[in-house]
Amino acid sequence: MNALTTVAQYIDNENDVRRCYAVMAQLRPHLASEDDFVARWRRQATDGYRLLALLDGLHVVALAGFRVQENLVHGRFLYVDDLVTDERLRSGGHGERLMARLKQEAHVLGCGKLVLDTPLSNSLGHRFYFRNGLLASALRFSIAITQ
Repeated sequence: MNALTTVAQYIDNENDVRRCYAVMAQLRPHLASEDDFVARWRRQATDGYRLLALLDGLHVVALAGFRVQENLVHGRFLYVDDLVTDERLRSGGHGERLMARLKQEAHVLGCGKLVLDTPLSNSLGHRFYFRNGLLASALRFSIAITQ
């Protein structure tokens, strides 16, 4: 299977979200179950979160979760929460195809930038992002808040 035989499709219903779980869990192993994933998808969707999948028939090949945001740093931008290709199908052009589609979505949605975060330890991801024209422009600092 190559990237040109796949079809990009929005994932907008619970049954299709469940089909995405196995691929999303490769990126987000802390997801407890399909039900946990669906519940999080539902909550995030109320804030504009969308899933876009590359499909080969019914098989999810690659997946992106994103939303439009706006702030004083970037203006209006497309924030990519999640970007993953099925680990068995990596290096087949699927990630590049999905990234190109996300850039197109950003343009259509009137966004001036596409922004994503990645761990400092993700050196393979960094190489992919650089190849796709993304530049490292900041470090994100965080602290866990216990309740």
